[in-house]
Amino acid sequence: MRKRVFMILFAAVAVATVTGATATAAPKRAAVFVQTNDPAGNQIAAYTRNSDGTLTRAGTYATGGNGGVESGAVVDSLASQGSLTYDAEHQLLFAVNAGSDSLSVFSVDGSTLTLTQVVASGGSFPTSVAAGGDLVYVLDAGGAGTVQGFRIAGSQLRPLHDGSRTLGLANAVPPFFLSSPGQVGFSPDGSQLIVTTKGSTSSIDVFAVRSNGSLSDTPVANAAATPAPFAFTFAPSGRLVVAEAGVNAVSTYTLVADGTLSGAQSQTDGQAALCWVIAEGGNFYVANAGSATISGYRVDANGTPTLIGSTGVVGHTEAGAIDIAASSDERFLYAESGGAGTVDEFQVNSDGTLTKLGIVEGLPTGFEGIAST
Repeated sequence: MRKRVFMILFAAVAVATVTGATATAAPKRAAVFVQTNDPAGNQIAAYTRNSDGTLTRAGTYATGGNGGVESGAVVDSLASQGSLTYDAEHQLLFAVNAGSDSLSVFSVDGSTLTLTQVVASGGSFPTSVAAGGDLVYVLDAGGAGTVQGFRIAGSQLRPLHDGSRTLGLANAVPPFFLSSPGQVGFSPDGSQLIVTTKGSTSSIDVFAVRSNGSLSDTPVANAAATPAPFAFTFAPSGRLVVAEAGVNAVSTYTLVADGTLSGAQSQTDGQAALCWVIAEGGNFYVANAGSATISGYRVDANGTPTLIGSTGVVGHTEAGAIDIAASSDERFLYAESGGAGTVDEFQVNSDGTLTKLGIVEGLPTGFEGIAST
């Protein structure tokens, strides 16, 4: 009898141990996703991010649509930031298909993707997508330019009623890369939607987001401090930080509740074709396509941008530095080189400088769009 009781207790402990091991299984490893933007069939290349920041190819996933190339583009086929966007809250990845006027939705499990939907973008030549709360807006760069809104429903999108607004531009289809709008994105509190117009009007357009998710009928058009506002992000203080390509400058602004911008302050980096900007670890990094460099900035409490180091250059890339992404743990940075078909891997140091870890090769030239978890 005693032996039988012991065996039952042993079995119970064994089951509990196995169950506990299952419940505390290691979390999915972080990933980096790169969009091929192939006009013959767009794909997402998925990479597992190793503990040292290097990337290992994990798979390739068709988007169900085609990539596109803007007129005049050499290394930046989509001439935008945010063409591939990861929504951590819903664990979804959004990819534009510029050649098919559509948006693809993937569910994300580590570095594994599952295509859940391909939906019409609502306009011509989509180039940028933003997620905020349960809302998603896609920027269509062709023609007059539009923003189309969606609401997240599980792992799919539902178009918003009254969810489309025009930017009133005059681009062709495909648009010219210097005059197409550059990015769409939400303010930190989700109450405003921002669009940059680059050379079309050199303005930063701000829509109010209504309680039902739709936008104000027209945006507040703010003249940029320097020409050709391209990409943007936000400082922890809420200050808007914009990459402005005309004179290769980073400008910061206070975003006011009425949609106006105030207190502009600018700093050039002396490089060529400063277009993309991200925030990481309290610093800001910009990609300079014409110089094949990454520059670093800091922004103080007053919104003044200053270069990191004597020149600001903190990293060198292969030909045509374009879109960049930061790891969620703020330790690593990844930069696409559109002219070389590579991704440069960097470690972010405590002083804001970058240490190059390696290069991911084998991607097609003309690719654009990168996101990190």
